Amino acid sequence: VACGRDPGAGAEPSALPAVKGEITVFAAASLTESFTQFGREFEAANPQAKVVFNFAGSAAIAAQINQGAPADVFAAAAPANVQTVVDAGNAAGPPTIFARNQLVIAVPKGNARGIAGLADLAKPGVKVALCAEQVPCGAAARQALAAARVRLTPVTLEQDVKATLSKVKLGEVDAALVYRTDALAAASDVDGIELAESAATANEYPIIALRGGPNPDGAQAFIAYVLSERAKAVLGEAGFQTP
Repeated sequence: VACGRDPGAGAEPSALPAVKGEITVFAAASLTESFTQFGREFEAANPQAKVVFNFAGSAAIAAQINQGAPADVFAAAAPANVQTVVDAGNAAGPPTIFARNQLVIAVPKGNARGIAGLADLAKPGVKVALCAEQVPCGAAARQALAAARVRLTPVTLEQDVKATLSKVKLGEVDAALVYRTDALAAASDVDGIELAESAATANEYPIIALRGGPNPDGAQAFIAYVLSERAKAVLGEAGFQTP
């Protein structure tokens, strides 16, 4: 995926032009907390604008867009999902990578099973949840497992990272491979175990404006906000890495 920089990239929110109207943003589930905060701050800076989010698995969102769902912005958890939108002619410009994310093992608080690495997930009796392979967190999980030469059969394959993490929070599994950011957001319920293998399988997050979106000016303004120094700080606090 060819990546570009939008006008205003890196600018402070106060320096960006004010916009109005509804801005529809389709975003990967792992962006829920950060983008929800972006929406509040963007609306505070643009009182005549309203940001409406649709959070789901990146593959499902790409399919919705290519089937004609009206939206202004798409932020995905992997370039491959954006590429399907670009290939279908539904992008208004080149994507820009704005963050990176790595996997961790999420376990119930206290880690009663003493899981320390990927090899422990293949031990007898350990129940593991993974994202489905077509979802970016699922593809990254399989790469990490392959790098560690670990073979396992998950008890469930979920359609986005939030659903995968919920299996740990509800006590239905002993562990799940999820993004570091999601484990941090659920720190009161789960512990996150860092993985050496995840550095090589970190996901890049691209964002694009969509062709035919109802609010093209709003789309460009929101993307500029996501690329601002303020947004980078919010993403860093959530556990994302800079691209």
